[in-house]
Amino acid sequence: MPRRLSRSIILGVALVAAIALGACRDTGGEGKLFEVSGKIFVFNYRLARATYVVTLRPLRPMGEGQVVVASFQNPAGGDPIVVEQKVWPKLDKVSLESPALTCIVKNKPYAIAISIKGADGAVLQTIDTTLMSTEDQSILPDRPLVIDQLYTANPDLVGHPDGKLPGEPKPDCSKAG
Repeated sequence: MPRRLSRSIILGVALVAAIALGACRDTGGEGKLFEVSGKIFVFNYRLARATYVVTLRPLRPMGEGQVVVASFQNPAGGDPIVVEQKVWPKLDKVSLESPALTCIVKNKPYAIAISIKGADGAVLQTIDTTLMSTEDQSILPDRPLVIDQLYTANPDLVGHPDGKLPGEPKPDCSKAG
């Protein structure tokens, strides 16, 4: 009898432990379609431009007709920069890139608001995040170092291999916050 009792106790403890572990499961991800898998400012020295790039990873199969809309804080101030990207269900990620930016400041957080919309336009998920640059916009040359796909040197920069031109007008960053 004691052997049977100890088996029952062990089985009961195992059952309680299994239920407790199941209850501790992370349910915070339920309902989420995507998560941010990468975000960075890309400083393209050769083209003298900087952009936001955000990559989303699907957490479950993507639906037909979904669209991702990203609203990036404009480092130069003013209205946010809005980018819309169609979701391709067979791809393993969604990448969003802003147009060229100006006035990026090192170590300043910039807000990014992302909405995933269904084919009917209904918002299925929102993601709010920030991005901080490790570099300042001033590291970029004043003009692109090359002017075409053949990497032809920009004739405007003759004698200025660093791309910095004396007296070149700088972007107006007076509205940057």
